[in-house]
Amino acid sequence: MAQTMKAAVWHGKKDIRVEDVTVPVAPKPDEVQIKVHWCGICGSDLHEYLAGPIFIPTEAHPLTGHSGKTILGHEFSGTVVAVGKDVTNVRVGDLVAPDACQHCGTCITCREGRYNVCEKLAFTGLMADGAFAEYVNVPSNIVYVLPQGFSDEAAALIEPLATGFKAVRLAGTILGETAVVFGAGTIGLGTLMCAKAAGAGKVIVVEMSAARKKLAKECGADVILDPKECDVIAEIKKMTGGSGADVSFECIGNKFTGPLAIDAIRNNGRAVIVGIFEEPSAFNFFSLSATDKKVIGTLAYTLEDFKGVSALLASGAIKTEPMITGKIELADIVGGGFEELVNNKDAHIKILVRPPVK
Repeated sequence: MAQTMKAAVWHGKKDIRVEDVTVPVAPKPDEVQIKVHWCGICGSDLHEYLAGPIFIPTEAHPLTGHSGKTILGHEFSGTVVAVGKDVTNVRVGDLVAPDACQHCGTCITCREGRYNVCEKLAFTGLMADGAFAEYVNVPSNIVYVLPQGFSDEAAALIEPLATGFKAVRLAGTILGETAVVFGAGTIGLGTLMCAKAAGAGKVIVVEMSAARKKLAKECGADVILDPKECDVIAEIKKMTGGSGADVSFECIGNKFTGPLAIDAIRNNGRAVIVGIFEEPSAFNFFSLSATDKKVIGTLAYTLEDFKGVSALLASGAIKTEPMITGKIELADIVGGGFEELVNNKDAHIKILVRPPVK
């Protein structure tokens, strides 16, 4: 008789059920099976709860074949309990923080090492079953092995922190520069800390939530601007001799803040677009062609960014403690997790979920 485990399964909009499901079968030759320690609730998980399916496929996904009801969760840490016969980079007993970008390995971007934008990209927990469960199987080529003794709570935040790390990496050197980060949610705070670690001379954070402004200060923001209280662009120009910031990071995904991130930078500056947008912005492209400003898009990360984040965490250059605003059991994921984020969104950055401990 097949073994069962508890998992949080998405069935539809506002319909996530903690139920008994079959434990994943033995991993395929290129997979590993992981016993989950902690898994964070991501904004994409919340979107699926409130309005899904958004990323969850309604027809068989071209890479994974997955569709329909899905075990959510992709920001996680755990211990490897089984490996496929072809796996050589991971061993049973390893503490790991997998990335979520399941990929084909053969398309042009995969061959360039940019598998985060694979033509058949499949995110764990959306296009394949994820980690709001006791066990999960994932491809071994997206598993980052951590040193023993590494905090398993901090490890669960490597995935979202890696998004900010890659955004800063793509901006090029920011040593001594003035940077603006729009938004102080999970991604914004991670980007802020990575920008400081990369040597930014001044980091300005744009945020309206009182709780998040406080966290931004704790995470190293030099200046915090509230659009309800000032003209953000005018203030940024005042601080930069009238020119604008050297670089900006849009970490909200709002149709108004996208253009603002470009307005905030000087001529020949860089705007890095990190947020996930639900609707288009009105934008005059002459503001680019007339200024040599550069706009850089970025999605997710690769294991290179996981390596960088883990090193910064180990050195204390970035920290996870301010970002963890709740820890709950899997059984309470709907009320204490999703509904808590809906009703008290500004009070939370990251709620971590723990499966049953056996």
